[in-house]
Amino acid sequence: MDDSGECNRAVLVSVAQFVPGVSLGRRPGADKDTKTLHRTLSKLGFKVDIHSDLSGDEIYQLFLKESRRPVKDCFLAVLSSHGDEGCVFGADGKPVQLCRLFSYFDNENMEKKAKVFLVQACRGGGLDDGVEVDSAGDSRDFSQHLSIPVDTAVMYATPPGYGAFMHPLGSVFLQTFCTLLKEDGNRNLELTRLMTRLSHRVAYSFQAKGKFAGKKEMPCLVTRLTREVFPFAEPRKDSGAAELSATSLLDTQHVSTRTPSIS
Repeated sequence: MDDSGECNRAVLVSVAQFVPGVSLGRRPGADKDTKTLHRTLSKLGFKVDIHSDLSGDEIYQLFLKESRRPVKDCFLAVLSSHGDEGCVFGADGKPVQLCRLFSYFDNENMEKKAKVFLVQACRGGGLDDGVEVDSAGDSRDFSQHLSIPVDTAVMYATPPGYGAFMHPLGSVFLQTFCTLLKEDGNRNLELTRLMTRLSHRVAYSFQAKGKFAGKKEMPCLVTRLTREVFPFAEPRKDSGAAELSATSLLDTQHVSTRTPSIS
């Protein structure tokens, strides 16, 4: 927090339990993600607010309000729920259009602030076998890109059309994000380098077991950043800090195998 009282802020929106009558299953592990995120981000100086099991309209209202609140340098939002391409679902089963949420932050209050969104939700019913997929012709992803304000990065757990995995111990996407921030050097990385490291760790270290044995997950970054952003960096007393070598992306010591469900 600076002398003006402003601080970097994080908003965690997690839907683990849906109202009776909604044909969307409970998401074991979502609460685990929230607790881990709260602990990790708080230690990095973020003021963290948690919102659980909100309806679709409540999510819209929350983000409209958050887009108008003061923030020091960076606003971080995590959205965790069942989803489909272009939306996540509120606890009442109503779809929340992500492009609408993003558009709220295209305002004067947030103009020179870094905005980061992490989306833990399915974007379709496909399952990743670990092969390369050419999605260059997918106009849906391009239209969402146009709705993202300048100086905003959106990291999805999975590419368009694919499912995202959830486990009772938490999602591989969000748990890996927190693990990276706890490791030496990672939190001082520029944001796009950190997200690249996150994609690499999830793609090469995770493989599902059980019902979805052998399936993989590959996070997907969409960015309109116009400058380098270091949202998690520790305050530096000098400018002589060395940059991490790109070869450290090849770290394959952290391997996890889980028996997941689809988020």
